[in-house]
Order: sequence, then structure tokens, then C-alpha cells
Amino acid sequence: MRRTLTILMSFILLVFLGGLGFLSQLQPFGNPSERQVLEIRNGSSFAEVASVLHQRQLVKNDWAFTWMGRLLGADRNIMPGEYEFHGGMAPADVLDKITQGDVIQYVVTIPEGYSIEQIAGILQEKWLAEEQAFIELTKDAQFLATLDFHADNLEGYLFPDTYHLTRVMTPEAIIQTMVSRFKKSWTTKLSERARELGMSIHEIMTLASVIEKETGLSQERGLISGVFHNRLRKKITLQSDPTVIYALAQFDGNLRKKDLSVDSPYNTYRFRGLPPGPIANPGEASIQAALFPVPTNYLYFVSRNDGSHEFSATLDEHNLAVKKFQLQQ
Repeated sequence: MRRTLTILMSFILLVFLGGLGFLSQLQPFGNPSERQVLEIRNGSSFAEVASVLHQRQLVKNDWAFTWMGRLLGADRNIMPGEYEFHGGMAPADVLDKITQGDVIQYVVTIPEGYSIEQIAGILQEKWLAEEQAFIELTKDAQFLATLDFHADNLEGYLFPDTYHLTRVMTPEAIIQTMVSRFKKSWTTKLSERARELGMSIHEIMTLASVIEKETGLSQERGLISGVFHNRLRKKITLQSDPTVIYALAQFDGNLRKKDLSVDSPYNTYRFRGLPPGPIANPGEASIQAALFPVPTNYLYFVSRNDGSHEFSATLDEHNLAVKKFQLQQ
């Protein structure tokens, strides 16, 4: 009896000491001030992840970490992505991070008035999407159909905003996020207002994009919208320089007289009405301006060369303004 008790006590002691040893391998191991970025690739096994964490000195013992994951049922729930760790993290916190998908997020701000090409450039600079592949995807008919989108491309519908993106997001997912943000901003009230104007959503977004490119001054958007609405109503060509620039294959920053004759439906000097689609991705203020133009009798405006514009109701007044602000430079 005494011998059996001794064996039992010895076994309990061994288990206890073994447990302490196991727990000792699950304590913070590295330097808390040392931060590391680790990418867990799709398809990586839990044992592979544990091994890399040990090699990076983020966990003390990869075997103990692996068993902890198995005991907690977390070994099959790791999520791929880019993670940031520091050496002072407890293995339990490391495990929680990679099973919760607490990946690094990149803050990306898309300015109002940027084109698809410019947005693609931002994403490539941050290594979030390959530029040309992103551009091509915005024109892909099959992909556009999955978004319930009925246009040739997504110009105008990648809503300018600040986004939190991750490196595991596909270009498709990034585009879906931006288009969803647009759809959220386009309310039933805005649809009703577009119908009052006798315009489609696409026409409003096209006009909004032209307004966006014409001025950066909030107090001018409504007036410029009023001018364009007047010209559309009177069937006068819009004569908007930004639409011509959008039509040019190359633009060096200097719009020349010969450019105004380019044969493109986006050339609003040659063709009446709105261009076929947006020339940029307008912000909320320009969309509101397109929907709610300021009532005015103005038909013309010209740059004062300081970011603002001179507005005129007649061609004679406009010609005088052009002479004053453009021809006497």
C-alpha cells in the first residue's frame, strides 16, 4: 500500500514538474522593444508557423507553442496575413493574434478627383496592388457584373475616402470596398433628386467628375454646376478643358489649341452634352453640386489664375474676362 502511494505521489510530482516545465516554455522570450513583421502565407501549417516564430525569437519553444495550439483547438484556425509582433509578447497573445486575424492595416487616402490610374499608382506604391492589373480589373466585364455594375469601367465609382487595407486583400476585394463605399453614399434621396432632374446616376456622376476637376473651391462648385446645367439645357457644348485632357493619350500639363480638336467623345469642345462617363472619381461635395446647382444665368467661366473663376452671363462679358485674366499674362 505504501509502495503504491509512493508511486502515485511520484507520478503526480512528475506531472506537476512537467507542467511547470511546459508552462515555462510558454513565457515571453524576446526583447519587448524589438518589433518584427511576419507574413503568414496561405496554406502554411501551424507547425511551420511555430517554427518561424521560434526562429525569429518570438516564442521560446516551437514544440510547446504547437501543443498549446492543439490543446486549445487553435491550430486549424490560423489566418494568413501580415502581422506585427514584439519579443515581449506572451505566446498566448501571439496565438490569439494569428487566430483572430489581427493583421497589419495600411491607411490609404484616395483624394477627391483622382482617376483610376492615379488610384492604382497609390496602391502600387504601398505594395497593395499591381498597378496595371488593378486598372485592367476596373474594365473587366465579368468582374463588373459581380458588382451589379452596368458600365464599361469603374471610373467615377471608386469613392474618395480613407481606407484601411491589408496586404492579403486581393485587388478585387479592394475595388469591392471602394464601390461599396460609393453605393453607401448614394442614398434613395439622391436617386429621387436625379430623377427630378431627368438624369441617370451615371450622368450625375459624370457631371460631378467634371465639376470636381474644374474647381477645388467649395464655394464655386454649385455655380459651376449651374453653368453646366444651363449649357446642357440650351444644348451648348460644355467646353470643359478637363474632359479634353482626359481624352488625350499624353498630357504634359500644357493644354494647346490643337488639343481642343481631338476626335474623342470626351472632347466637350467638339461634342455637345456630357462625355460618355466620369473623367475622375468625384467626392461627395461635387456629387451634391451636380444634383443641386446654384440657380444662375451664367453660361461661362474662366480661371483667374489663383484657383478661382470669373463667371459671365454673356459671350461679350466672357471675352472681356478671358482678355483680362488669360490673354494679358
